[in-house]
Amino acid sequence: MRSISTSLCTLEPLVAEHAHEMFRVLSDPAIYEFENEPPVSEEWLANRYRLLETRESRDGAERWLNWVVRLPAGELAGYVQATVLASGTSLVAYELNSRHWRQGIGGSAVTAVLEELRSSYATRTFVAVLKAANYRSMALLRALGFSPAPQLQAAEFGPDADERVMLMEVRTSEGAA
Repeated sequence: MRSISTSLCTLEPLVAEHAHEMFRVLSDPAIYEFENEPPVSEEWLANRYRLLETRESRDGAERWLNWVVRLPAGELAGYVQATVLASGTSLVAYELNSRHWRQGIGGSAVTAVLEELRSSYATRTFVAVLKAANYRSMALLRALGFSPAPQLQAAEFGPDADERVMLMEVRTSEGAA
């Protein structure tokens, strides 16, 4: 796993040492308008990050790729993550502090991760599961080329009744997904 640079940010592989800065970033109550809640403590977050540093599930069936989003001035803005399944499908997620919304940072960071997943992990199918009410994330995913997954395919990812599964399939030069 490597660092990735874009014109708006640098994505650094997530490590436990990021917990101190990320605790502040993730303590923004606006992030949790639709789901989840802030980390309970910096120590809890550091322990979580230590687990993620292994970069794979205990059974080895999933690759866990997590990056923090660092801005040119040096501060952290959030994270982007991907779970690469044995099938080659990647589940993607992201979270930015609300101070950095609507500035192109999220789109730039997610686009860079999608390209990294395509080129380094041979991913051709990308999936995001989100609350249907989360209009900001829905708009970002649509702008990046995601669309609602067909019902049967969406069911594979076990969404809750209030969630939507968004999907993007990348065609190869031979025309197959």
